[in-house]
Amino acid sequence: MKQEPDDQSLKRYTLLAATMAAFLAPFMGSAINLAIPSIGQQFNSGTLMLSWVVTSYLLASVAFLVPLGRLADIRGRKRVFLAGVTTFSVASVLCGLAWSIEVLIIGRVLQGIGSAMVFGTGMAMLTSVFPPQERGRVLGINAAVVYAGLTLRPVLGGALNHNLGWHSIFFFSALIGFIVLGLTLAKLQGEWTGAAGESFDLPGAVLYTVGLVAFTYGISTVATSHWAWYVLALGVITLVVFARRQLRIPYPILQLRLFSHNPTFAFSNLAALINYCATFAVGFLLSLFLQVSLGYNSQVAGFILLVQPIIMAIVSPAAGRLSDRIDPRIVASAGMGISTIGLFILIFINEQMPLAVVMFTLALLGLGTALFASPNNNAILGSVPKQFLGVASSTLGTMRLTGQVASMALVTLILAHFTGNVELSPAYSHLFIKAASVSYIIFTVLSVLGVMASLARGSSSDRDQVSA
Repeated sequence: MKQEPDDQSLKRYTLLAATMAAFLAPFMGSAINLAIPSIGQQFNSGTLMLSWVVTSYLLASVAFLVPLGRLADIRGRKRVFLAGVTTFSVASVLCGLAWSIEVLIIGRVLQGIGSAMVFGTGMAMLTSVFPPQERGRVLGINAAVVYAGLTLRPVLGGALNHNLGWHSIFFFSALIGFIVLGLTLAKLQGEWTGAAGESFDLPGAVLYTVGLVAFTYGISTVATSHWAWYVLALGVITLVVFARRQLRIPYPILQLRLFSHNPTFAFSNLAALINYCATFAVGFLLSLFLQVSLGYNSQVAGFILLVQPIIMAIVSPAAGRLSDRIDPRIVASAGMGISTIGLFILIFINEQMPLAVVMFTLALLGLGTALFASPNNNAILGSVPKQFLGVASSTLGTMRLTGQVASMALVTLILAHFTGNVELSPAYSHLFIKAASVSYIIFTVLSVLGVMASLARGSSSDRDQVSA
């Protein structure tokens, strides 16, 4: 059936708005890594506070992603998308104007909440506008833009920080955000819901957010505060209460039954959680190593770190196609195995390690992540009936962000043990390197466990029987 011009226009502008927004989340999530030393110098902040500049954004994103995604299905995806873009853009301006490290962290929390609204609705809007025969193409475009954000984050983030100061990273993000906001208001007509009329589980949303924040904060601060153990226990208890509630109510925020009745879905999500936990903080640690220990400026460090996302962008499309012909668990498990080798090499990091070795490990991590991510996503989305595709996508996003938060929490804990809250300085380089080496030991062990979880998911024939 031929589409009307207005329909074609709506699809075109929805794709443009969603893909521009898709660029922001991965870019802002890690571009700030290159500016951490500069921020530390301006605010005279130690390593613990600086790690929270990264962690606070991730924590807010993961804590609000599932509740706000569910709210968007009920109240309207465009409405929540607009609220998210507005929150993200205004928070970016606040971060750029921050006059203290505390204000910067508050701004990062607000950025994370806005990112959760955008990330939880962008792909759902595309699915609402485009018919099934066109969705693969547009979701591929959306994924390509995400990888563009991953690719540009070290180069663009490092260049902005080096030439214009760390504030410019936030102002650049705000500019894109306001463009997306204007485009959405002017060109996107109508509204889309997927669960209109269903009730929103507000008590469950509160339990989920409070439990996840308390759990992650407790893990991150057990080395510096005796109160952290109580906060950690509160988080565990709250999440248990949340899980029990979700299994009893008719319209849960998170479909936990998928985990208990679908081994492929459960183990694939577990593998994703472990993979991001084992690899995400590598960029943070190597950024500190390149700048503090080896003396490179943020722009040069950015170009060095570019190796990993370039390999990811090149290999990921082929990895996705490969998983259509070969069992996804084999391809994904091989990818995690390659990442494990890269992490193992980094255990021996020191100031005499050749730069070529660092770049080689980044290439291994990029190759491993690319071979893991697309096939693993394929396994997850192929393991559920069509009516649960939205739930599966949201759960996968939660696993990714939770793994990233856990990765930074582990690094924060290890840095607190080895360095305390010292300022970033070459004088303490040996302490940073010890902390990094221990981190890589833990990440290597986690990655081995991730390979085991990936292999335990079951074969593609089992997956097809479930999704039929």
